[in-house]
Amino acid sequence: MAEASKEIREFFHSYAEATRSLDLAFFESAYGDTFMFASPGGAQAVRRDDFLKVVPKRASFFRAAGLVSSEVCRLEETGLDETHTLIQTHWSLRFEKDPGRPIIEETAATYVLRRHQGAWQIVFQLDHQDLTKRAQHLGLLPASG
Repeated sequence: MAEASKEIREFFHSYAEATRSLDLAFFESAYGDTFMFASPGGAQAVRRDDFLKVVPKRASFFRAAGLVSSEVCRLEETGLDETHTLIQTHWSLRFEKDPGRPIIEETAATYVLRRHQGAWQIVFQLDHQDLTKRAQHLGLLPASG
């Protein structure tokens, strides 16, 4: 895999900013009408409209866990064809549940982006870890029973 192109770096910089500011308009443009989402818990097709309803709830959930920032640390890109590209991302999440004692957690996700009407859209997202379980393991959320 090669280092990501400037265009892909800008896309994921905007993604991180949209996560911070809860910019639903960005997410609406960044995901295909339907996309595949996979994680250690399984895989499913997701309608973008359904995803947009969940984003604010997910943001509140992680804010309650003390998440204050998420930054892209590394991006690697592999072109698949003239319309699709595979992106491996590495993120750094900063939690500050206990003031003065930040917890930095490294995560990874893989995406397939498709060029659609001159812009990139996510058509597949694989989170390589269960962030809820990870936050529970770090003591940031109560363990589920």
